[in-house]
Amino acid sequence: MDKLLTETSKFLSYVLRHEPQAIGLVLDSEGWGTIAELLAGARQTGRVLDEALIRRVVEDNNKQRFAISVDGLRIRAVQGHSAASVAMAYPEQIPPEWLFHGTATRFLPSILAQGLLPGQRHHVHLSSDVATATAVGQRHGQPVVLRIAALAMHQQGFKFWLAENGVWLSGPIPPMFLAAVSGGEG
Repeated sequence: MDKLLTETSKFLSYVLRHEPQAIGLVLDSEGWGTIAELLAGARQTGRVLDEALIRRVVEDNNKQRFAISVDGLRIRAVQGHSAASVAMAYPEQIPPEWLFHGTATRFLPSILAQGLLPGQRHHVHLSSDVATATAVGQRHGQPVVLRIAALAMHQQGFKFWLAENGVWLSGPIPPMFLAAVSGGEG
């Protein structure tokens, strides 16, 4: 069952964050799509899902990647979108003094030269703790954690948002606000 939950979570991430049109799903500007359309679209592509499985993935996901609407009819990814139709309006927040970003050591020279860029996503994703950033970095190779002077950035006019699952979001982060944290120190 764990394999099914993981595969379903990856499928949901793909269609709710990046390629809803791959299954004919339409997302509104806040990233919501109907569960009925999601199930029908998945079925047309040969993936058999049911509402109970979708709800279990949403409820059991330790990173709280997904949300179901209050009326129980719609679903969305909480953040991480690259789909052009989605432009979620997160409340702007004053960040803590430091935020962290995990990446692989092979990307460090480029990041220190160019800064942190959103890439295909709408925002740069940041965490409030080193442990989470380290876990994210490990997914991409030998991890390195970057410390971001978030409050100093904010004081200079940069904006930060907080997604409902606790992930901090920002636009591009210039190199002058970055420092590599060696050995997981923070």
